[in-house]
Amino acid sequence: MHKNLTRSLELLAPAKNRDCGVKAINCGADAVYIATHKFGARKEAGNSLTDIEHLIGYAHRYSAKVYITINTILTDSEIEEARSLIYKLYDIGADSIIIQDMGLLETDLPPIPLFASTQTHNNTPQKIKFLEDVGFRRAILARELPLDDIRQIREATSIDLECFVHGALCVSFSGQCYMSYAIGGRSGNRGECAQPCRKKYSIISAGGTAISRDKYLLSLRELNLSDYLPDLIDAGVRSFKIEGRLRDEAYVINIVSYYRKKLDAICLGKGFERSSAGISEIDFVPDPVKTFNRGFTSYFIKGRADVVCSSDTPKYLGEPVGKVKSISKNSFLLDTTTELHNGDGICFFNEDISLSGTNINRCDGSAIYPADMSGITKGTMVYRNHDHQFISHLLKADIKRRISVSFSVRCEDNSMYVSIVDENGVSVTGIYEVPHEPAKNIQSVISSIEKQFSKLGDTEFICKNLEIDTQKLFFIPVGRLNAIRRDVICKLQLERQRRYVRQEYHIVKNNVPYVSKMLTFEANVLNSKAEAFYRRHGVEKIEPAAESGIDMHDRKIMTTKLCLKYELGLCLKDPKNQTSLEEPLYLVDEKGKRYKLNFNCDVCVMEIFF
Repeated sequence: MHKNLTRSLELLAPAKNRDCGVKAINCGADAVYIATHKFGARKEAGNSLTDIEHLIGYAHRYSAKVYITINTILTDSEIEEARSLIYKLYDIGADSIIIQDMGLLETDLPPIPLFASTQTHNNTPQKIKFLEDVGFRRAILARELPLDDIRQIREATSIDLECFVHGALCVSFSGQCYMSYAIGGRSGNRGECAQPCRKKYSIISAGGTAISRDKYLLSLRELNLSDYLPDLIDAGVRSFKIEGRLRDEAYVINIVSYYRKKLDAICLGKGFERSSAGISEIDFVPDPVKTFNRGFTSYFIKGRADVVCSSDTPKYLGEPVGKVKSISKNSFLLDTTTELHNGDGICFFNEDISLSGTNINRCDGSAIYPADMSGITKGTMVYRNHDHQFISHLLKADIKRRISVSFSVRCEDNSMYVSIVDENGVSVTGIYEVPHEPAKNIQSVISSIEKQFSKLGDTEFICKNLEIDTQKLFFIPVGRLNAIRRDVICKLQLERQRRYVRQEYHIVKNNVPYVSKMLTFEANVLNSKAEAFYRRHGVEKIEPAAESGIDMHDRKIMTTKLCLKYELGLCLKDPKNQTSLEEPLYLVDEKGKRYKLNFNCDVCVMEIFF
């Protein structure tokens, strides 16, 4: 294990907005990432500085962190605005900025840690060592990396490593997809991806033979590495990231709670610790299947060994519940042991192999009365993609995150001395003047103190222990006890706030050589500051970014570890494959546009050309 590795693990959750961020913190996230109103890679997920400041204040109560995404590439006219925005985020307490555009490193930035977005395609030890050397404090790893590659990166670097463990997958290498831009001018690197990967395609050979027709060939399943967390820890990862800044509260509550339980079990068994304070209490059993997903894959964490495509539909199928046994006028009988409920959503593939769906109006045992019977036939496999009871319970769940505290109470003369210490060792003491009235019943006084000092329900604390010196106790009115409790809790909150130390880091410019002397448009250099950055680091030839307006015809618009030959059982490395293909192969969209496919078998990647 690398000598500089911390024993602290971070569960990092998405925040579509302030409320989602608060829910994520309540469910046990050690950090959340969120976008401002501009320059985020999910343009639809922007937030005001006021809301972000509120979220930062809430997170810091639990020593949790808030990271801000400024991870699009920028034009010359946007660089100064982005720099100014970063200063504002620093001033309201943000813990880090996630960036893609290297031009920002040529500007005067506040001393806030910078994280290298996965959009910078952090896939080799050499690339990540360079990022470390120029001042980045964390690299967000490329999603397609196997464990062995992560280990090699860890051995070559000391930078903090963050890894996606759950959620939607971009089929392309991150930051290397130009398909949306080439087709319609909407750039993923500018936060405007039109998601052409979720459309139908066919594969046609050079001779015109159809190898696959009208399938969602570029639509990937969802990442789920929950079974690989111990392996990732051993490989050197310390931050575990859930994707989903466009997902709803139910998804955030369910998935964060699920990974919190997983990581807590690892912490207990392997001597690791959370990177934030407090324990979350939930009153439900999290289940990743119950909220949006396209089916799960471990992707390439163990190499090319798993199905990665969701070629039948890019939508949420949910859990299979059974087949239709028989049909009547307004209901059907389902062969299932799964209990369905009124209000559940169901879906199925109709005769055209298109996904259809409806809601359940009423259930009578295995007799289902849907809102719409269209397309439901005998033998149809039915899936539940909305478990009404589960989702309703999630959204109403009694979720509390509490920091344990211990009180120590004694009385002397006309004063009550109250000390409080939390689970992190933060402590305060208050001295309070009280009426000196002899106690007629000591036990009654003790019970009163215990009752009032345990009433911490409207705070982030929970009373774990209360020590009372009984030698000089005297009667204290309930109202006075409540006032004392509120004051000492307020003192503790202020002391925790004072002790929260935000990491600061000043980037010092240097001339460390970049890993290459030449950059193609795939380096995403869109502004003069980014060009100056790379020239300072020894790059001699720089092609401007695709978004500068260069002609994309006959250029590579996507590089992906997805191999459609492999997915279709046509891999040339498979001795069982006896199929002879007329190459090149072409990906054909629903409008008839053809994209040439190149299979670079030496490095096991597929390339798509415009």
